[in-house]
Amino acid sequence: MKKTGWTLIIATLALTAYLILWPVPVEPVSWQAPAAPGYSGPHAANNRLSGIRLIDLGDETGPEHVALARDGKLYAAMASGNIVRMNPDGTAQEVFVNTGGRVLGFGFDAAGNLIAADAMKGLLSIGPDRAVRVLINTVNGGPIRYANAVVVGANGKIYFTDASTRFAPKDWGGTFAASILDIMEQSSTGRVLEYDSARKTARIVARGLSFANGIALSQDEQTLFVNETGRYRVWKIAVTANDLDVTQGSPQAAVLLDNLPGYPDNLMRGLDGRLWLGFAKPRNPVIDAMSDKPLLRKVTLRLPRALWPVPKAYGHVIAFNEEGTVTADLQDPIGAYPETTAVTETPERLYIQSLHAKGLGWLAR
Repeated sequence: MKKTGWTLIIATLALTAYLILWPVPVEPVSWQAPAAPGYSGPHAANNRLSGIRLIDLGDETGPEHVALARDGKLYAAMASGNIVRMNPDGTAQEVFVNTGGRVLGFGFDAAGNLIAADAMKGLLSIGPDRAVRVLINTVNGGPIRYANAVVVGANGKIYFTDASTRFAPKDWGGTFAASILDIMEQSSTGRVLEYDSARKTARIVARGLSFANGIALSQDEQTLFVNETGRYRVWKIAVTANDLDVTQGSPQAAVLLDNLPGYPDNLMRGLDGRLWLGFAKPRNPVIDAMSDKPLLRKVTLRLPRALWPVPKAYGHVIAFNEEGTVTADLQDPIGAYPETTAVTETPERLYIQSLHAKGLGWLAR
């Protein structure tokens, strides 16, 4: 009996030491998550997304970003590194290019080049001839670790997000794992960058964002809308801002949508002045409760990954106007289509983007 008792004591001490002392890659920062609003008001629970249909993508998964190009084709960035091109109804699928990384967002410039934010490679330009060229992968002498979303202005300037300067997907098991580490740490190292294609120079527009994600331009192209995934909000940031720390307060940056019910991911320009936003996951009360408990977040990351408080699946996309009024809210509480990261709107359809889905979702518009 004594031997068994000592064994239990030693095992308990060893487990306690492990949970408290074992090194983890994050240095969590304390912050105060606002009380979750739940599914109420403009986000009242509904089933408007539950009738989603699927375009079979074969062996491809994760159509994270989808765009309809001037050639009338639909382009979709996949987890494999492929950008797949197809007809709007999903037929005639072909691999347009493989970047060797993971494209999370892209757009097209005036010359027809596909401008891609590749989480592994940086900012890329892919010509109609399918040649891949790195535009930039450093800024101010430091690496761009997590290129995430991109928008191309009419003046040729390219704006894109660097989600985290701490956790590069190529070093931490991919984009999803790196995003979890960054959001658990809350060190707010995300940035908005500008690449001037004429001068071939880059600069920091704004910084201090907790996982800078989706990005879109206002109709007059004087303002950037930027998702701050880790703090459940959307910012308006002036394109003229220069190395602006949004945490310090400035008339050039303001929160447009705050205390959202999920983790905002991509932003896409829709029709009739709409902007579409997708929530990769709903909020989790356990994660919110740990916001001001950095030590507890460290302990959590020492647990087996199966025990991490990863939020459940919940399909959710919204549309809003430039004043911040929500004009559409589509949900699927069952989450049959995982990680609804955004919507690509065409005159006929709403294509639903996803980080991990095995097909491309769509609804009749």
